[in-house]
Amino acid sequence: MLVLTVFGGDKVIKMIKQLVVLCGLLVPCLFSSLAQAGDGGNEKGWFSTLTGNIGETWREPQHYDLYVPAITWHARFAYDKEKTDKYNERPWGAGFGVSRWDDKGNWHGLYLMAFKDSFNKWEPIGGYGWEATWRPISADSRFHVGLGYTLGVTARDNWDYIPIPVVLPMASVGYGPATFQMTYIPGTYNNGNVYFAWLRFQF
Repeated sequence: MLVLTVFGGDKVIKMIKQLVVLCGLLVPCLFSSLAQAGDGGNEKGWFSTLTGNIGETWREPQHYDLYVPAITWHARFAYDKEKTDKYNERPWGAGFGVSRWDDKGNWHGLYLMAFKDSFNKWEPIGGYGWEATWRPISADSRFHVGLGYTLGVTARDNWDYIPIPVVLPMASVGYGPATFQMTYIPGTYNNGNVYFAWLRFQF
């Protein structure tokens, strides 16, 4: 009840509904993964690989992850100053996920996160992320960098919380269980062109 009072009952209920919708959109993909993994077929196409990786991450996670949104930065070369002066660039929020490292040392993760968007409205996002990972310092394997992508579904207040699929690049730098991950949302003038980053703590 305190949460409903502080954030506004209608907003919290609407957010919960949207998170349920996002989860509902991800579940068919997960079940498809489980079914394909159970078939034991010899398909090695990209879709089979993708769904297999999602399914394995879901069934056999090695870690639980806490996500903490850190920064939203609107590229100044792509915006009028009067707009960026009004935008929120502190995406308060949090998220949770599961992850694993495969035999090649690459990272796979499933996540669900909610944060304050550019208009200071709640934005949920859920999906799957993959990063090819390198450990460039041979003397200290705890330091790692990554490059990959994330795909999932988000929803925004200014678009009436209609679920929207996203496919974005992703990069990271980390040490041990703490990782700074980031993405860039491309766009046109006064739209998109946003750098979004978050901290991920692995348990």
